[in-house]
Amino acid sequence: MSQSHEPIVFIVSGPSGSGKSTLVHKLLELPGMMFSISCTTRQMRPSEREGEWYNFISEQEFAEKVKQGEFLEHACVFGRYSYGTPHRWLEEARSRHFDLVLEIDVQGAAQVKRKLPGSVAIFIMPPSRESLEDRLRGRGQDPQDELARRLAQARQEILSLSGYYEYLVINDDLERAGREVQAIALAERCRSGRNGESVQDILKSFGG
Repeated sequence: MSQSHEPIVFIVSGPSGSGKSTLVHKLLELPGMMFSISCTTRQMRPSEREGEWYNFISEQEFAEKVKQGEFLEHACVFGRYSYGTPHRWLEEARSRHFDLVLEIDVQGAAQVKRKLPGSVAIFIMPPSRESLEDRLRGRGQDPQDELARRLAQARQEILSLSGYYEYLVINDDLERAGREVQAIALAERCRSGRNGESVQDILKSFGG
């Protein structure tokens, strides 16, 4: 990558239970990728570890970070918990010459697209409502009222698809969906508009 590498910011969104976290892992298998660890005010689940996928902070600490302008984006999800992406991950990606992957919801995606129009948004779609409900029930994490809220939210998120997302991946087959998200990332890296400096360097070798 160029020494003045400007990170490509890949936004990955999708309904809860769509498999987006698994597909984010597929993106991170590519060289030169790093993940943005979000801050959240929700409680840590038994399967989670601090600083691996999220940093778990108090509502007071979150509000202070908002006040100080520390977030690239932030949103209240399901009307209950707040999530935010710290600016520092973009700065770190820039300094390390890496591209950056954000797993964020539709609200956050809208904010990032306004601030970083060149970011690349990928929406992960379940193959059907029934499939999504089966996945959510299979996790065994949510009571019935929460499950109903997540399904209703999924419909609203799908309706927003055309507003912010360049790419759609239907996760009906994990292996194929994984190949597709990686192909999207590789194609974006190869776009000529993103490689202007490399082209100029090669032209210089021709004496141009």
